[in-house]
Amino acid sequence: MSDPTRSPESIETSFAPFRQKMQAAGLSESAIRAFRGSYAALLAGETGMIPEATIAAAQDLPCTDMLTPPDAGRAAALLKQTVLIKLNGGLGTGMGLEKAKSLLPVRGEDTFLDLIARQILRMRAQTGSEVPLFMLMNSFSTSADTVAHLAARFPQLGGSETWELMQNKVPKVLAGSLEPAAWPANPDQVWCPPGHGDIYACLVGSGWLDRLLDGGVRYAFVSNSDNLGATLDPAILAWFVDSGMPFAMEVTRRTESDKKGGHLAVRLRDGRFLLRESAQCPKDDESHFQNIDLHRYFNTNNLWIDLQALKTALEANDGLIPLPPIMNKKTVDPRDSSSPAVIQVETAMGAAIECFEGAGAIEVSRVRFAPVKTTSDLLCVRSDAYELTEDFCLRLHPSRNGQPPHLQLDQKLCKLVDGLEQNFPHTPSLLHCRSLLVHGPIECGAGVVFKGDAVIHNHTNAAVKLKAGVHEGQISVD
Repeated sequence: MSDPTRSPESIETSFAPFRQKMQAAGLSESAIRAFRGSYAALLAGETGMIPEATIAAAQDLPCTDMLTPPDAGRAAALLKQTVLIKLNGGLGTGMGLEKAKSLLPVRGEDTFLDLIARQILRMRAQTGSEVPLFMLMNSFSTSADTVAHLAARFPQLGGSETWELMQNKVPKVLAGSLEPAAWPANPDQVWCPPGHGDIYACLVGSGWLDRLLDGGVRYAFVSNSDNLGATLDPAILAWFVDSGMPFAMEVTRRTESDKKGGHLAVRLRDGRFLLRESAQCPKDDESHFQNIDLHRYFNTNNLWIDLQALKTALEANDGLIPLPPIMNKKTVDPRDSSSPAVIQVETAMGAAIECFEGAGAIEVSRVRFAPVKTTSDLLCVRSDAYELTEDFCLRLHPSRNGQPPHLQLDQKLCKLVDGLEQNFPHTPSLLHCRSLLVHGPIECGAGVVFKGDAVIHNHTNAAVKLKAGVHEGQISVD
């Protein structure tokens, strides 16, 4: 169906039903333009493939270990010019959640969102003002619960009109005809989230970009709400400001467990940084892609943006940042495999690194990267393998030397949060645990300590009751 020779007029004709649909849904012109760019790429048959021969490995990046924190006066001055934006659009459906993942308890009764709020309020107490500014990018799925939670727990943050940035939605595209999908049985299913690359269209379409700049806010630090290690560090902020870069990405070293994840690279034709995901790697280049000694860095999704440079780039590109689209093949109703095949077009905000001349990257330690994507990650950050600092930052304990425990929990029993909490009603000590493999049902009691490499094989249907004490080596129950 694709045709790279299509004229702009032909593209606009094909796009017209999508434009009409998005306008009827009240979406902004910036959101429509961003989706049109991705749709044009789909029509042109772009694959997004990045062959190894077209890139070089990123190397010799600056490192945060070499930075000197600014003095208190300069730090306060820079914070007044900075907004902290947390991406909060995820529901955590992969863990069986139907609300914002950030509302999961992570330390006692405190959720991810609670700890983020405490970070902000502590920094404001230290500066004696309402800085740094704080914003959450919510989705239509997470907004109501998030607004209610913060209003009840942290009313001092102000009403949602002062901090909420609402993510857009985009139409699903029929895989056969490339027309808008329809599904009368559940009309909501014809829409999908556009990915966190939508942040740029959101900032423009909401008017927030101009309001921030008019208010003297020049810089933004963006990170995921499930990554509590990603705090607004004045030392990195000062480095970014002094560098004069329009855009900078925090990266960290890939390990064997990261070898199938995307990496940072340099495009040979223009010397710009880019991100290459596994879906963008030709089959013949997989060995290069997974060579962590060659391609050493991956994106933490902690980004620093010069908002004035962002506005300039938007004005130069007809109001959009030309992000490379990610084409995901699904069915219009994900729970009905017989429903029509569709393409969900998404973008990633980190991919914008290739859209800014002079963009850069800085290497950070794993201290600033502790995302929670699975129940194994959740159990880790709830444990003493991570420590809660006085500034409410959740960081890998120093004695771990940057290596989190490697957990393999029974996916039939622990994939969802309910199952995790049934098998682990008490969070064990993982401080001195290298790896933990669990097969079969268990009931983790209070005071359980896993040490070294621990393996539990339970081949029965009755839960193995683990009592207080050190558990190391293999436990097998037949």
